[in-house]
Amino acid sequence: MNSAVLPRTSPSTAGVDASGLLTFVDALEAAPGIDPHSLMLLRGGQVVAEGWWAPYAPERVHLLYSLSKSFTSTALGLAVAEGLVDLDATVLSYFPELDADITDLRNRGLRVRHIAAMAAGHPVDMLDAAAGLDPRDLVRGFLLTPPEFAPGSVFAYSQPCTFTVGAIVSRVSGVSLTEFLRLRLFDPLGIATVGWQRDVSGRELGYSGLHTTTAALASLGQLYLQGGRWDDRQLLPSAWVAEATRSQVSTAAEQNPDWQQGYGFQFWRSRHGYRGDGAFGQFCLVLPELDAVLALTSQTPDMQSVLDLVWAHVLPALNGVGDPAADAALVERLVALRIPPAEGGGSLTGRAPTAAGRTFAAAGGNDQPSLTEVTLSGTDGGWQLELSEGDARLVVPMGVGEWMVSDALAASGAWTGDDLHVDVLFVETPHRLQLVCRASGEFAARWVTAPLWDSRLADLRMPV
Repeated sequence: MNSAVLPRTSPSTAGVDASGLLTFVDALEAAPGIDPHSLMLLRGGQVVAEGWWAPYAPERVHLLYSLSKSFTSTALGLAVAEGLVDLDATVLSYFPELDADITDLRNRGLRVRHIAAMAAGHPVDMLDAAAGLDPRDLVRGFLLTPPEFAPGSVFAYSQPCTFTVGAIVSRVSGVSLTEFLRLRLFDPLGIATVGWQRDVSGRELGYSGLHTTTAALASLGQLYLQGGRWDDRQLLPSAWVAEATRSQVSTAAEQNPDWQQGYGFQFWRSRHGYRGDGAFGQFCLVLPELDAVLALTSQTPDMQSVLDLVWAHVLPALNGVGDPAADAALVERLVALRIPPAEGGGSLTGRAPTAAGRTFAAAGGNDQPSLTEVTLSGTDGGWQLELSEGDARLVVPMGVGEWMVSDALAASGAWTGDDLHVDVLFVETPHRLQLVCRASGEFAARWVTAPLWDSRLADLRMPV
């Protein structure tokens, strides 16, 4: 079963109420603060619904943020199965060169299973503290930070835990995390395109930074739903699937109900089933009781609201009665999905306040401080923006009342009075930058959701 050619069937054939899925799509689009980018629903290992909000597309990769953690967990499970890693071994035993540096007894006794479950004994995320202690070796900085509590006793969503898991897999295998997963996971599941951001040491982040397709997310979820089996191969031990997806540590103190159900090995328990998830609404939901997997990518600051809509609409649809007429309506709706382009009053032609060739300087309150100038110019094919960050220039072709897609960008511009409003989608990420170029000669830049780390605009894409 290849992720690119996952078998398809109609909702009604799979016992799914397509009208309920239509209601779900409508609810996603109507909800304030949610920009859906893609969805893929599997039932019984077959795709029953799939859609991408153009200019997002099936072949496009998407930054997963913390959903990357579930792939890192899978790498750990594979390494455990091959006898390369012992969950009950100390973390320090895999980095003997650090033995003399690490004197805290709790960190010396920290076990692999503790960091896999985000239970290292720290009450908060230790990313900044660890990077501050050793900017070039996050594992060393992490192990130099004494925990307040005994390992295994408290939960804290801490990025260095996952980074260290990935570093252990890379250390024992002698290859990068991506290379380790290529033959063992990516190739068998038909996941052709991946890119993973690395830190200054050259190691994949593990906790974030993975870019891949919606189909890849659905395939990972289906692998776990099938107990680690894919076609006629047991790729991942069923015992690992069971351990990774059960609650290893209490998360009852978390704020939202679907984050209070417990944490496994880089998987969250949910009110229904379990999931991997990432910032701004990247989800791989596995619902064993309903034999279903739902993959979603989106942009939202309120991830609980997305899950609430899933429970309100998708769960009843999975328990519903299929209707072929509703199937056809759902297909028609899904193939027509799109993110609305910028809207305004008229074309760019003849607009004196922002004539072609004019350069705009940054106004105060710019969300992207590195962006210092925006230049509008006309071309044979239409219009384009040049975004300047110091010596770096990013050329962005711009549609008027439509999306102009180029490489990893899509842009749409329109007039509101004498101001030019432009939306720029970084379509290999969840992020949208909104620009207003004013008649005064200044521009303002605002992120709908700001990237979680400072980056040049040209770097907001899958790494090569």
